[in-house]
Amino acid sequence: MEVSFQRELLEAGCDEAGRGCLAGPVFAAAVILSEGFAHPLLNDSKQMSEPHRNLLRPIIERQAVAWAVAMVSHQRIDRINILNASIEAMNIAVGNLKVRPGFLAIDGNRFRSVHGIDFRCIVKGDSMYANIAAASVLAKTHRDEYMQNIAEEFPVYCWKSNKGYPTEMHRRAIQTHGLSPYHRRTFGTSADQLSLF
Repeated sequence: MEVSFQRELLEAGCDEAGRGCLAGPVFAAAVILSEGFAHPLLNDSKQMSEPHRNLLRPIIERQAVAWAVAMVSHQRIDRINILNASIEAMNIAVGNLKVRPGFLAIDGNRFRSVHGIDFRCIVKGDSMYANIAAASVLAKTHRDEYMQNIAEEFPVYCWKSNKGYPTEMHRRAIQTHGLSPYHRRTFGTSADQLSLF
C-alpha cells in the first residue's frame, strides 16, 4: 500500500463512514501521513476487525502529521441527501486540519472541494493508499463510538452492534417500535421499504 496518491504536494487522504445507515450522522476524516508511515494492520476499515480498528486509531492520531474528523447530522442528511452530506463532512474535516494540504485523495467517485485544493477521486482508494485507509479508520471508529453512546437512549435498535446499519434486527425493531429521533426520515424506513433491504 502506497502512503499517498502523489508525492509532489502535501496530501490528505479523505474518507467517510455511515453512508448506508438508517440512523445517525455521517462521519468523515482527513489524514495527512508522513512519508514513512506504515502499519501491517492498516487497510480499508471495512476489511478490518473492530479490535484492529480500535488499536490503530490512537496510533494514527498520534503519528499523523495532521488529522481531523467531522460529522454531519441525520437532520442535515435528510435536507441535502447523503451524497452531499458526505461531501460536506469531508470538506469540514479538511478545513479543520491544523496543516493545510496541497492535494486531496478522496475515496469514491464524487467530490467538490470548497477550499480551492486540487483533488483526485479514487474508487476503492481506501484499499490502495494509506492516508485514505487511515481516514477510513478514523471516520469509522469515531462514528462507531458516537453510535454506541446514543445506543443507551434507544437500546431496542441494537445500535451497539449494528451501528445504525440496516441489519435484520434493526429493521425488525423499526417495524415494532417505529422511528427514533435519530433515524433518517428520507431513507427507506417504511415497512414495505424495509423489506427490500
